[in-house]
Amino acid sequence: MSSSRTRSRRPVDKFEDRRRELADATLLTLAELGYARTSLRTIAQNTTFSHGVLHYYFADKAELITYCVRQFKTACVLRYDGIVAGAGNPEELAAACGDGLAATLTEDAALHRLWYDLRAQSMFEEALRPEVAEIDTSLQDMIWRVVTAYAELSGRTPVCSPSLAYALFDGLFEQALIRHLAGAPDALADLRAGVRTLLPQLFPAP
Repeated sequence: MSSSRTRSRRPVDKFEDRRRELADATLLTLAELGYARTSLRTIAQNTTFSHGVLHYYFADKAELITYCVRQFKTACVLRYDGIVAGAGNPEELAAACGDGLAATLTEDAALHRLWYDLRAQSMFEEALRPEVAEIDTSLQDMIWRVVTAYAELSGRTPVCSPSLAYALFDGLFEQALIRHLAGAPDALADLRAGVRTLLPQLFPAP
């Protein structure tokens, strides 16, 4: 008797596995080059993959870059959800939130820079907008889960919308990234302090 567990993987699964493999292998190259200086041929010249292989799995650089960024941001969301899940009170949650953002900024600054590059390019290239909007929505949902958790721990109701909360946190993070890339020694400390200050301000005074 056959079952799905004993059957060979479907071609579509193998195709998607290969796309993920290529994306993982080319992500750092993309992060260093940025959107404007990247093409499938350029990526091929900076990796072990041929232009033909990349073009077989991705129609163009926009598809490859958005695929890569989506994978990276999905991993960030999962990791960040785990960081803040163990907080026992509002202050711990705010500190964990700031520490988590500072950690991912430190470890993956070039990749976050690629995301902001891609988001800026979507204002000029309509083909990028659906993917960018999807990633933005997932990040907004992540921030709102933090706000919701803070609400549960503090017994208060937020006075902002999910989109406003995301805009505030995203602006704080982007400014910290710019300063960190420019070598500002206090960029990470300011990010942590900014998050600890911002999160309580999304709620009415106790």
